[in-house]
Amino acid sequence: MQVQDHKVPAPQAGEVLIKVEAAGINNADLLQRIGGYNVPEGASDIPGLEVAGKVAALGDGVTAWNIDDRVCALLAGGGYAEYVAVDARQLAPIPDQLDAIEAAGIVETTATVWFNVFMTAQFQAGDWVLIHGGAGGIGTTAIQMVKAMGGKPIATAGSDAKVDYIEFLGAHGINYRTENFVDRVQELTQGHGVDIILDIVAGHYAEDNMRALAHRGRWVVIGTQGGVKGEVNFLRMVAKQAVLTGNLLRPRTPAEKGEILSGVVEHIWPLYADGTIDPLIAQTFPLAETAAAYERFSESDRVGKIVLTM
Repeated sequence: MQVQDHKVPAPQAGEVLIKVEAAGINNADLLQRIGGYNVPEGASDIPGLEVAGKVAALGDGVTAWNIDDRVCALLAGGGYAEYVAVDARQLAPIPDQLDAIEAAGIVETTATVWFNVFMTAQFQAGDWVLIHGGAGGIGTTAIQMVKAMGGKPIATAGSDAKVDYIEFLGAHGINYRTENFVDRVQELTQGHGVDIILDIVAGHYAEDNMRALAHRGRWVVIGTQGGVKGEVNFLRMVAKQAVLTGNLLRPRTPAEKGEILSGVVEHIWPLYADGTIDPLIAQTFPLAETAAAYERFSESDRVGKIVLTM
């Protein structure tokens, strides 16, 4: 992994040039490094799906932003750089009271949770939501968002220390190494099951997820850390009138990302601004130390987000 010099990109019509101050690290970046995540057609092969900084230049036709506006952005790639040009619809203002480092660590995770739990799974206040990988960036964000919006989060993690952490955030914690999460879900929900599953595991969790679902439950797969294949009892799915779907955020169009960010800015940004939701930045590294940042990201005791500074 090397830092190289490139020309500063010129924003095209409808684009904004951002002078990047910080970029968040996501699991997709590590997968891309080993060839496990294809770069969308037309996207930069430089990693980085979320950044924060200031507007440095405007392309033709951009009227919603001004030079020096504090912004964060969802990208299809290219975030590990001092400058990045991005469609203006993929920008959002940095929430009040947050700095660029905090903003760079929340864009991708918050948009992912909003898109999958609130838009796709049609979350309603009072829903029980099972979140796998509860101590990671997506998991900690999902716990806080679900709780803040009136839901009841349950989250899995692989150690007692991580369970303590996610319970501190407001979820019912389950150590999947020592407990059967299906049994615990049934106990916690008094037999109701969970209305929504946000699933980064898939694979060997498939049938247990279906068993944990409530009647008319919604199961959204966004990762396959437990394998790309798994057995599902489709008769159980039919009987429960369950919905099983999956999503990727990275290849979504600028218009789709703009719609997602509009919901985030309206409903979730105020919760960051008033302190209801915490960005939970675990550690920062300078861009030149990206390899070390990746090592820290991969360590089993990590909780929260890792952010690169420019």
